[in-house]
Amino acid sequence: GEGRNGDPEYIQELQALQAKLQNLDQQRREVLAQMQQLLGRSETLQELLQQELGGWRAQQQRLCLGGPGDTNLRPLEAWFTELGQGLFQLRQLLRALSDLRQKVTYARDPLVAETPLLEQRLQEQLTHLLKSAFVVEQQPSTPNAGKRPLVLRTAGKFSARARLLVRLHDRNHRMEAKIHIDRFRRFNILTSSSKTLLAGDSPQEGLVCDFQYLTLKEQKDSRAGKGKGTSGEVGTGWGWGLQGGRGQAVTTVPPPRRTTTLPFVIISNNNQFSSAWASILWFNMLSSDPK
Repeated sequence: GEGRNGDPEYIQELQALQAKLQNLDQQRREVLAQMQQLLGRSETLQELLQQELGGWRAQQQRLCLGGPGDTNLRPLEAWFTELGQGLFQLRQLLRALSDLRQKVTYARDPLVAETPLLEQRLQEQLTHLLKSAFVVEQQPSTPNAGKRPLVLRTAGKFSARARLLVRLHDRNHRMEAKIHIDRFRRFNILTSSSKTLLAGDSPQEGLVCDFQYLTLKEQKDSRAGKGKGTSGEVGTGWGWGLQGGRGQAVTTVPPPRRTTTLPFVIISNNNQFSSAWASILWFNMLSSDPK
């Protein structure tokens, strides 16, 4: 009260409290500044990883076409996993700061204004990292070693592999991936198109999902008469007159992650293989990053 304003002991306690508050405020601002710096560095690292990932995709594309290339994902897995773990640790720290703000706050508390912005920035980085970390490790190919990848056959079996380069340690959710073909392509996948992503043996390995022994079946045109389908359109022309498409794998745990294969060609008999492979070469030579 006003009567204590002249009390030396009260003044001393008030000054001590103000000093503690100033020290607390300084510490909070230092922690927030350090987090801003860490998020800035992680953004820079993500940009570098995107460049490395683009280089890896280019090598994989060349390898599929018969050229040289190293498609080992271990170095990228290690970097993606380390960055992901660092971002998850920052998220835990931000949650702790939010709890602290609920317990102790004051006028012009930096946690009130800056914590929500940091949380939003961090979540954007995590979402971007996890989406970009989902890749096609093995492009669609038939089990016959003499065949080229990216040329599939109706009623024949093929395989593909997707990998999430960040190893997640969430035991509460089973992460699955589903594979499907472009919506406008008239083919169905007969065998199971959903697989569980499994962790690798090494702590630095990400999650892998093997799609093996998948079978394609051509959809029949409901407008066609009995016994008539669309198979006559397969292999009737040069280039993409052959039925082509792109496979997509999508994870089921949010945020959803989607990855897309290189364009492939579907044939109905072995006589069409040469034309199909020529189509693959022609298309990939025209586009270094086919969409």
